[in-house]
Amino acid sequence: MVSSSPSLVWFRRDLRTSDHPAILAAAERSPRALALFVLDDRLLKPSGQPRIDFLHRCLHALNDELGGRLMVVHGDPVKTVPRVAKEIGSESVHITADCAPYGRERDEAVEEALGDIELVRSGSPYAVTPGRVRKQDGTPFKVFTPFRNAWLDHGWRKPADTDASTLDWIEPKHSTKIPAVEEKLPDALKLWEEFRDERLEDYDTTRDRPDMDATSRMSAFLRWGVLHPRTLLQDCDGTFRSELAWREFYADVLWHKPETARENYDRRFDRMEHDDDKELFEAWKEGHTGFPIVDAGMRQLLQEGFMHNRVRMIVASFLVKDLHLPWWWGARHFMQHLIDGDIASNQHNWQWVAGSGTDASPFFRVFNPMTQAKKFDPDGAYVRKYAPDSPDLTPIVDHAVERQVALDRYQAIKA
Repeated sequence: MVSSSPSLVWFRRDLRTSDHPAILAAAERSPRALALFVLDDRLLKPSGQPRIDFLHRCLHALNDELGGRLMVVHGDPVKTVPRVAKEIGSESVHITADCAPYGRERDEAVEEALGDIELVRSGSPYAVTPGRVRKQDGTPFKVFTPFRNAWLDHGWRKPADTDASTLDWIEPKHSTKIPAVEEKLPDALKLWEEFRDERLEDYDTTRDRPDMDATSRMSAFLRWGVLHPRTLLQDCDGTFRSELAWREFYADVLWHKPETARENYDRRFDRMEHDDDKELFEAWKEGHTGFPIVDAGMRQLLQEGFMHNRVRMIVASFLVKDLHLPWWWGARHFMQHLIDGDIASNQHNWQWVAGSGTDASPFFRVFNPMTQAKKFDPDGAYVRKYAPDSPDLTPIVDHAVERQVALDRYQAIKA
């Protein structure tokens, strides 16, 4: 039944108007809608400036799509969303389902605060909504490969036929000004098409090379929902499709075990002995370890809010197995600075390296930073770009010694 009152579309991790199921659902209720984004301090305060700047660029791009009619409000969503909905006389609030622990908790609180106003969840940030792909006995998958196979068999819906003109967006009566940005958000779809046409064919053999422009750089656009993974999946297969499946797998794991955003998936690792050397941690964060590939990665993170995925594994292994510091220290630092920081992928990739996750890398697999550099940055181009002085620094630890310490501690928890 079509309502005479406008719908409220509350944007979060879906900052686009194309292929947007929530917009489609809103249009089925009313031809008019108000577009809302809430600046939530629970999410902003832990974020570094590059991450916040990227969000602002996404908001400017969305506002442009909407003809300048995006309402931005700073506050607690549990109070703000019901207030705005009541101000415009809306009978329904439309969202893309949030599958992360905080988002699920927040949405349940908003739903309760809305009272008689309906909260309508449509779609998710994933090709297949977490929780849907299960084993034949109904239990969740714990190993990636069987999950991927079942996920592929399950398939995903076709993109929703929406754009900015699907709804008549009403002018907000008041709005917080989106902070100015130095440069506009690039056209994500155009960037994807360039990668697809020029580099996707070689992705399987070049994706581990940080010294080459060989990856898609789509992760941040996926994180903020500027593109939906369906858009990429219709154009790719093989290794790249498997990489997207890892993103879906970790979202599924976190859906079933939300506590693993903060705790070891494998509780045996609760007994693992950790150090708490803050000076070593600072050296790692700042990229002053004396291990060039590690330093280059950590400085790239600080400079760009991004780090090549192979290097993420190297620096994570170094923190956990050379410095013996808790994985969650590193995960928190990554979430602060990565513009593509996604709680499910970030926490569970860290747990994969630490050996405590589901389908994790064996703990005894300790990355040797020197060997990794020779293999994946053979000419030193990546190190020269981000940490040219690092080869002259004194290493802060002896890798061979610390590797053995890590293995001894692992044997202790096995026993």
